[in-house]
Amino acid sequence: MPAVESTVQVRYAETDQMGVVYYANYLVWMEVARVAYCREAGFEYSDMERESGAYLAVTEARCSYRSPARFNDKVRIVCRVTEVRSRTVRFAYEMRRGGELLATGETLHAVTNAQGKMIRMPERYRKFFPLSR
Repeated sequence: MPAVESTVQVRYAETDQMGVVYYANYLVWMEVARVAYCREAGFEYSDMERESGAYLAVTEARCSYRSPARFNDKVRIVCRVTEVRSRTVRFAYEMRRGGELLATGETLHAVTNAQGKMIRMPERYRKFFPLSR
């Protein structure tokens, strides 16, 4: 599946005293983009949890900051899947203001049940995350 784009407009509450977006908000924006990716792929993130008892738990998160975002900026987040295994999915992100790269990031997710035990991706959802060969 191709990359999916989302847009957020920086709220005042997301900035620090210097007027720069607080670093942890980039992780929130990655989640916004990831949920949009799933929706675009053809399913709601919450449906997978409710219908299959499968959760995509974040096991790793990384973000590299290049240029600060500020209040009222429109930030475009591009999300794509870069790795799929039977029990994990890796997403990559780019956050941009216009053509300017603000940050890049990655999250690795383990497929788990409600008790937090790793499980295989449910059959019904494999088509949305084709397995690597």
